[in-house]
Amino acid sequence: MIKKLFSVFNLVISLSAFGQTVHPLNNEAFLQNEVASVYVTIQPTYLDLILGDSLYSDYNFPADFKYISSIYQDSVFNIGFRLRGNTSRDAGKKSFKIGFNDFVAGQKFKGLEKMNLNGNHNDPSQLRSRLSNQLLAKDSLTAARTSFVRLYINNEYKGLYLNVEHFDDEFLQKRFINNDQGNLYKCLYGADLMNWGPNQSNYQWTYELQTNKVANDYSGLIQFINVLNTSSDTDFPCAIQSVFDVDNYLKTFVHEILIAHWDGYAVNKNNYYLYQRPSDGKFMFLEYDMDNTFGIDWFGVDWTNRNINTWASSGRPLNQRIFAVPYFKDRFNYYMQKALAEVYLEADIMADLQQTQTIILAAGFEDTYKELDYGFTDYDFQNALTIAFGQHVTFSLQEYIHNRILSANTQALPVQQLENPCQNSGVSELAAEDFVPVRAVDLLGREIDVTIKNQLIILVDKQGRTKKQVVLYE
Repeated sequence: MIKKLFSVFNLVISLSAFGQTVHPLNNEAFLQNEVASVYVTIQPTYLDLILGDSLYSDYNFPADFKYISSIYQDSVFNIGFRLRGNTSRDAGKKSFKIGFNDFVAGQKFKGLEKMNLNGNHNDPSQLRSRLSNQLLAKDSLTAARTSFVRLYINNEYKGLYLNVEHFDDEFLQKRFINNDQGNLYKCLYGADLMNWGPNQSNYQWTYELQTNKVANDYSGLIQFINVLNTSSDTDFPCAIQSVFDVDNYLKTFVHEILIAHWDGYAVNKNNYYLYQRPSDGKFMFLEYDMDNTFGIDWFGVDWTNRNINTWASSGRPLNQRIFAVPYFKDRFNYYMQKALAEVYLEADIMADLQQTQTIILAAGFEDTYKELDYGFTDYDFQNALTIAFGQHVTFSLQEYIHNRILSANTQALPVQQLENPCQNSGVSELAAEDFVPVRAVDLLGREIDVTIKNQLIILVDKQGRTKKQVVLYE
């Protein structure tokens, strides 16, 4: 029984160089074995405004929400409802955001303040964004929970949607236990991390502060960017590790490459978050909005063969400066080989995709909105795992996964096990520090007695680090 509990726990806990980040369990809002139904009821005049004059507005219109699955149902009234996304707002199949607390302070649904419903109008399989988040979570990286839902607006079926967890203070609280009060920045198109000077107004439109908005403090972000861009080559290895979790980024960048998330930082300077941990002041890099992946391409690039060692575009100081340090490059090689050996296993990935496709097939067949943008048919949807659609979908999922794994293994460089030039940085998967627990929570994040026995718990120390523990009765 204990072995089974530890097996489950390994899917829940994600390790970082400075401690552990909890990846919350999927609850009734994120069902993995069925497609729940979401019903939004809104005044027709409001819906016309959302789809018309307010198409590019983030104004929230009042609506009611109902959620129905085989195991759970609930209603939430007076929610906010609007479109979400950038270019997808012009799509025939649009994406939507639900704000449970937009009009009623503190109102939530299963611990969520927001719900992102993504139409995935670019993807005939509907599976790429979900798979990207699943692979990051499997490799113990911070990622959003996802699930598939049927969306009904005023009882009209709008199609199969992916429910993607929103990045906000609730997201942080569920992952950074006792370390969740830091600044979270949403990095939009143009966020290349170049130094734009000391005036925070230069950064506010590109790096949107999502938490601690009253304080509106950009000083930590400006310091990080300044260190990144202006430190001398001699000082850089130690200076960057004092303000940024480099190890976490190297591990994350491996996935950005392997899933071909070209719409992220390294290629398109877009779609990522930066979170500053209060415990040590260091920034963490978080991947986001990973739908243009696994062979979705608009530029004529063969992402299955793009060299993993020169993957980033020019003008990306985070990549250019970090990879100029031999130790950091060696750590990248280590994480690349580890991910290829443990996470990117073609048979396992394909088995998961096939199982998920079986679950969503009926809802996808009934989705006529999938045809509006690129003419995706039921045939394209059903065969998307093994047959490329063409146009911007240059590879099927299986073709992309097979080719990328093959080429990455060929391109991967040997690990030299170089020593960190900053011995006191703590950047090592073997690093050990004294851990004195001050509180404990269960796997649902509820406070429990630190002395409890015969139960898998998460211990938390004063720095916000966590550790798993099961103490048996003698």
